[in-house]
Amino acid sequence: MVPYAIEWNWPETPLVILVTLVAALVGRWLLIRAIRRASDLAVDRARRRREAQGASTEPLYLARYAARAATMGSLLRSLTNAVIAVLTVLTILATLGVPLTPLLASAGVGGVALGIGAQSLVRDYLAGIFMIVEDQYGVGDLVDLGEATGTVEDVGLRVTRLRDGDGQVWYIRNGEIVRVGNQSQGWSTATLDIPVDSTEDSARVIEILSRVAAAVHADPDWAKVLLEEPRVVGVQSVEAGRMTIRIVAKTQPNQQGSVQRELLDRALHALKEAGIRGPRALPSPPTL
Repeated sequence: MVPYAIEWNWPETPLVILVTLVAALVGRWLLIRAIRRASDLAVDRARRRREAQGASTEPLYLARYAARAATMGSLLRSLTNAVIAVLTVLTILATLGVPLTPLLASAGVGGVALGIGAQSLVRDYLAGIFMIVEDQYGVGDLVDLGEATGTVEDVGLRVTRLRDGDGQVWYIRNGEIVRVGNQSQGWSTATLDIPVDSTEDSARVIEILSRVAAAVHADPDWAKVLLEEPRVVGVQSVEAGRMTIRIVAKTQPNQQGSVQRELLDRALHALKEAGIRGPRALPSPPTL
């Protein structure tokens, strides 16, 4: 037994259905085109803004921003397709005389049941969407996600993949990430402690290290890595025949390690040429 009668009036009904389908296809095409255009404009605007600010337009940053824009564009396209499909089907059913109230009521009950059974999946996707929108991290970033620490290799709407220092790959569901520590966002700090003999003249050592810092900053190969000239903070500690002088440098993200190694290499050579002695070795305690 058919619960309702389908209304079919020739040629009005097929004409209305045809117009509905054409309008849906044209509307979908226009919206998808607008979304793609907006994604391309967002990437181009980000590149031009960084150029205007004097910042570098390194490929990694542009690739990350493009990936973020592409992900958001894909999400918007999927949402657009779903909304247009639902509206088209409902319009056609209404044209055929199908009562929509019972249909929507049953769909609502089914949606609630599905939502209860897939709460964790929905939580993963929502967390992934907010992570991408807020740009909490991206591919190539060194992050601490609580469960694991490593370099991000892929950011999906449901799962984030990263590789730790031992080469182990971790797959972490976005809904389980409650905190994010990103060492690659904005800028990094290179901190270097230089130990010398405690009897050395601290002012002379600081002067030598200041010249080293200025030379590194003046080097064209390192000028693009350093955001400002490294600073010799001064004497950090004096204990047991050792005096420690600290150097601090503000660097591009994830470049603090290379800057530390360069500063240390040049500082050791400069101190050796100036005759600055290293820390004295303490005598071993007598053995009983």
